[in-house]
Amino acid sequence: MSSEPLKVAVQTFQKTRNATRGALLWGYEQRLAREVRAHGHLPRHLGLILDGNRRFARASGLQREVGHSIGADKAHEVLQWCLELGIPAATIWVLSTDNKSRDPSELAHILGLLEKEARSLATDPRIHANRVRVRAIGQHDGFPPQVLAALKDLEEKTAHYDGMRLNIAVGYGGREEIVDAVKRHLTAQAQAGQTLAQAAADLGPDHISAHLYAADIPDPDFIIRTSGEIRLSGFMLWQSVYSEYYFCDVYWPGFRRVDFLRALRDFQGRDRRFGR
Repeated sequence: MSSEPLKVAVQTFQKTRNATRGALLWGYEQRLAREVRAHGHLPRHLGLILDGNRRFARASGLQREVGHSIGADKAHEVLQWCLELGIPAATIWVLSTDNKSRDPSELAHILGLLEKEARSLATDPRIHANRVRVRAIGQHDGFPPQVLAALKDLEEKTAHYDGMRLNIAVGYGGREEIVDAVKRHLTAQAQAGQTLAQAAADLGPDHISAHLYAADIPDPDFIIRTSGEIRLSGFMLWQSVYSEYYFCDVYWPGFRRVDFLRALRDFQGRDRRFGR
């Protein structure tokens, strides 16, 4: 067989093989979706550690900024998956306090993406049709004014909604959140006339919990981290004491609906004992 017919034959075989694989994956995904819905037990609060944008870009021969941009698009997809299943609350960790010390050009790109996505969410029909309340949590000091304005506008436009709760953790660190909670509690006690010694003597876990960034929603019962890293890196340190964890080997931009459903099915098969 000459080289040209052979090339065509190989291409035809590859297309057929890929189509078959795609059909099989789609069928598997649909079966998973049916199983997850039939079981019915879903997280009340899902935590997502979006890890692997830069490594995805490097592995794909792309600039790191492209990896962050694809990762932002993936967050929109995952929001849709959560809405379809009726998950009541989700917190997505976009930028840590440590990330704020990254290369200035990379950080500027990430913050520019954050502004763009905040403005996009503020006009997203899904947000308003599903009455999604969005809040940015973390320490935002040093953020450009236009980024702060976009986040504030998004929060204000959704503040009255009573549907899904979506927290965007940006400039977030678990230790910093606990420190901020203690500061807020002590400030409140001082304003109520207590001395520091009295406030310290009375301090209990419930006081810390009451002053966390997202104190008005349940603690996360399920946390997914992408990229294969098996650690929490400080994500919701206080709230995750009884959380179930799932570590997925794929980088965040490559996280598929089938990966999401597999994680949820795994969660549904666990026996949560809450320390008992």
